[in-house]
Amino acid sequence: MGGLFSSLKASPEEVKMALPKTQEIVSNNPVVVFSKTYCPFCTRVKQLLSKLGAEYKVVELDVESDGSAVQAALLEWTGQRTVPNVFIGGNHVGGCDAVTATHNQGKLVPLLTNAGALPNATSS
Repeated sequence: MGGLFSSLKASPEEVKMALPKTQEIVSNNPVVVFSKTYCPFCTRVKQLLSKLGAEYKVVELDVESDGSAVQAALLEWTGQRTVPNVFIGGNHVGGCDAVTATHNQGKLVPLLTNAGALPNATSS
């Protein structure tokens, strides 16, 4: 349908098709970061997860052919349009500020551990 940024709006049909795909990605991965390659907030979240040793799936919406539809589906599903849009253990966590705040409260590592995203973590 054109270049990378040619279509910022997805049709209702595209969103309807993208929503089950998006939900399946989230249910099949302990941690999912819906991201854009050029977004500094996305980079910050991915760096934090990597630093913690978490296994996570990244979906770069600016690279995916249906990225705008997936982003619209995320808005419909979570009420959040912005990226990063982070899910841990199938639950919507939010964006960079929410992930950072969760980490600063000491709650991120337990969430990642419970989701099975920290394979080397020992349970107590």
